[in-house]
Amino acid sequence: MTRLPLSLACWNYDRTQALADGTVRPEGIDLNLQVLEVEETFFRMLRHREFDAAEMSLSSYCVSLARPDPAFIAIPVFPSRMFRHGCIFVSARSGIERAQDLVGKRIGVPEYQMTAPVWIRGVLADEYGVDPASVTYLTGGEEEPGREEKLKLDLPERFRVNPIGPTQTLSQMLADGEIDALYTARIPSTFYTRPDAVRRLFPDFVSVEQDYFRRTGLFPIMHVVAIRRAVYEANRWVARSLFKAFAEAQARVYEELRITASLKTMLPWQVAAVEQAVDLFGPDWWPYGVDRNRAVLDTFLRYHHEQGLSPRRLAVEELFAGECLEQFRI
Repeated sequence: MTRLPLSLACWNYDRTQALADGTVRPEGIDLNLQVLEVEETFFRMLRHREFDAAEMSLSSYCVSLARPDPAFIAIPVFPSRMFRHGCIFVSARSGIERAQDLVGKRIGVPEYQMTAPVWIRGVLADEYGVDPASVTYLTGGEEEPGREEKLKLDLPERFRVNPIGPTQTLSQMLADGEIDALYTARIPSTFYTRPDAVRRLFPDFVSVEQDYFRRTGLFPIMHVVAIRRAVYEANRWVARSLFKAFAEAQARVYEELRITASLKTMLPWQVAAVEQAVDLFGPDWWPYGVDRNRAVLDTFLRYHHEQGLSPRRLAVEELFAGECLEQFRI
């Protein structure tokens, strides 16, 4: 039987390695997986739709759903999740000592619609009372000049968002005090090169994030896997086939991380970290599917709407292929 050729772009995660090396093969699909940095994948998929399927920013995907004839449909696979308290950086010149001090400040974000800043703004609002509209946002390249929003935005007037200069970078501006803080996905280079000028808002971010999870039960989702809608409509079975393959590839990692005869990673206390994760999250600490992720997805969709990025609050079911919303039973 002929297998469907399908291109997929994503980063080189442990949870996708079995797909990359062919150990796991999606049913009926001949997969051509290209390993790319996430920013490149997002840019090429959102601007040019170069791949049949790709890892995609959850926020960018939600923005795309508001467009006429949405170009993508997602499956509930989440290759990237991360708490983002540790990704709020402040300038030593800003006078910011606590989260509430952010009000009225100039905040850098590589792109306003990026998933990480959406989560950061939402958490700061819910946990610390920092209204997302109470600051001024400056957008642009973190390390390279010239970055622009990948998707054109039509934000309510209460959100003040302006681009930085054509030769400026957010990382340098933060160290020089030209912006007061930075909400980002990547650690700015000046955090390492100018440690006296740049610091985290939450130095003990691990403890803060663990406390946040214990109280809310939310493990933020950053990325989904999106299929070009034309590919999906022509072969609707690919959604379930890809979902099953991603889940199988992930299950192998769960098993390998528990092996003590030889460590899978270069983390000296890998096994202790696994045991700690299980103690806090449970044995399936990185769940795929809708049911166990409904609360975190619904929270994100609330943030997305409150921050002017979606014209109405989307429902969780609107995000995903219907074939992945229910499961057969024997």
